[in-house]
Amino acid sequence: MKVLAALLGSSLLAAAALTPAHAATGGPLVVVNPGFEKGTEGWTFTPGTGVATNYPHGGAKLIYLDAGPGKSVSQTITVPTTGSYSISAWIATGGAGGTFGLRRNGADVGTVTLPARDIYSRYTVSNLSLTEGDTLEIAFGSGSGWVNADDVMISPGARANPVVTSSNAKVVELFDWAKAKAGSWVHQDGAVGPINIGANPPVNPGEAPYTPTYWAGYAHRTAYYSRDFAHQLAGAHLLGFDEENRNMLRSFAASATQEHKYYPVWAINFDARTWHTIDYKSPTNFVREVPATFELVEKSDEAFRWTGDRTYVDDPAFWDYYTHETGDFISLHDGAKPNGVAEGTGRGIFQGVASYNEVSGEPLAEAGDGISAQYQAYRALADMALDKHEVRLSRDIADKARDLKRYFNQEWSVKPGTTDFVRAYTVDGTPLTGFGKENSWFMPMKGIIDAGPRNDAYLDFIDTQASGPGKPSNIEAITYLPDTFFRHNRADTAWKWMRYVYDQREVKHVSNRQGLNGDYPEVPFTLVSQTVEGLMGIQPDAPRRTVATQSRLPADIGWLQVADVPVGGGTVTVRHDGQSATTFTNGADGLLFWEARFLGEHRWLEVNGHRMPGMSRDIDGVRYTVAVVPVRGHQTATARILG
Repeated sequence: MKVLAALLGSSLLAAAALTPAHAATGGPLVVVNPGFEKGTEGWTFTPGTGVATNYPHGGAKLIYLDAGPGKSVSQTITVPTTGSYSISAWIATGGAGGTFGLRRNGADVGTVTLPARDIYSRYTVSNLSLTEGDTLEIAFGSGSGWVNADDVMISPGARANPVVTSSNAKVVELFDWAKAKAGSWVHQDGAVGPINIGANPPVNPGEAPYTPTYWAGYAHRTAYYSRDFAHQLAGAHLLGFDEENRNMLRSFAASATQEHKYYPVWAINFDARTWHTIDYKSPTNFVREVPATFELVEKSDEAFRWTGDRTYVDDPAFWDYYTHETGDFISLHDGAKPNGVAEGTGRGIFQGVASYNEVSGEPLAEAGDGISAQYQAYRALADMALDKHEVRLSRDIADKARDLKRYFNQEWSVKPGTTDFVRAYTVDGTPLTGFGKENSWFMPMKGIIDAGPRNDAYLDFIDTQASGPGKPSNIEAITYLPDTFFRHNRADTAWKWMRYVYDQREVKHVSNRQGLNGDYPEVPFTLVSQTVEGLMGIQPDAPRRTVATQSRLPADIGWLQVADVPVGGGTVTVRHDGQSATTFTNGADGLLFWEARFLGEHRWLEVNGHRMPGMSRDIDGVRYTVAVVPVRGHQTATARILG
């Protein structure tokens, strides 16, 4: 129940002397006692406010402000390092008019007026510029009803700033919201924070210095999760959080030990070292899901393509992970249905499950999301092996990818004597059809289904099921649908699902402790990446100095531009006018090769004002017309369809 003044009474009122402002040290900008687990320490309380235990967001304690004017809880800090910061807090209210505000050197620099909302929501003042030596005051003010607050967080400013402009106001609004929201989930290196928070009461809670990481998973848990992280990686890169991506990927890779039978652990605290106790009990009793094992290989390659950072191919911890997961892991987990496909046990998440669909109750040995993620892991390693000059390995792994795809389309997904699409097998070998949520849509999303009528029909089926009674109840599951449809050039359907996710941001999440749908971290991160990778079709290959583009604009977006997209050590700016014309600007100093892609076969293109024959190219069974254009640093090129 909520903290109401009448229930609390005067016995819970507390006051504390203002902690002296912290001296500038050049370290992180730190809030003392951000979750109020140490009572009043670090904060100043006026009468009518205090610390309580009955309605925390995370941990065991919160602060409250009784209804009525003039009450506040505040803390003042001296800024140690010049930079841009986002400051957030979780707040619930019994009436409108409360405030969450920031003052720099005594002047207001951002005040949020709170609505009446009796569930916790996360409020943020974004991109606040602070100079070393500034004083920053964080203050909560009272309103017409009670105010509860918890879990204050300071995030570093984004290191990249892609900017969207368009003929469609909705996509600009969506991207700007997602960019600011995603940036508020990142942790400062060296800031000390709680660990093992999430259970009620917490299990083995403590504190640790955080390393560069960001929230990926439930916002009331102090951990990042492999599944969520894999889906958020591209969005994090687009905001410049490459150090965080590398650090988090490496922590998962290091956890996939022989003792764990090469499974990565499921959740890691923000120190990037401590397994989260809700999800890890012992080396034989921890949450693990087959698709995540393979997605982390694929996402390492994706990070490499975006950044060109050779750590992903030269660091033995990464390379050992890729080779173990595409070799030993499969051998160790291929028993019930021996066919070279990694399996789950069918005995629940703490014993290893085959699918991300945790709630189906089906005892699955193999699932569509697992086999399709395995296929993409093979493809990723084959690509990275080329960049590591291991040609034989690249060829062998590429052969495994082709063989697995052939087996999937000719046998695994076929139920003999029917036209039904198999999406999983139980431990006794029974094939399952129908809608399996993740183990359905991951198959087209990962591109394991051969292009053609069967794939088209299955995409129709997924859209129908997800639009009806089979729709997932949790918003984070739906965030995969835009990716699924963009991959197959269904721009209008993908954009429909992007809009749906965005429009649900103010709706209460199915988990009461999570707050609103928009406060689930995966939501903003994926909307960022779906704008750039999905609508704009930007596909980088920084190690090979190549960037491909393909317009996937729906009918209601006439033109869309994304400026300053980080690729390698520079940026690119791309504008699509419909699906027939693209402008590309190389913001880096060196030469880039731009591959302008247009769906279908076209006899002629115009490139930089010159008519030239279109070059036909088959990509995953789909025909495109392409032009490869060298673009020097800080130069612009154009391409469009002539006919």
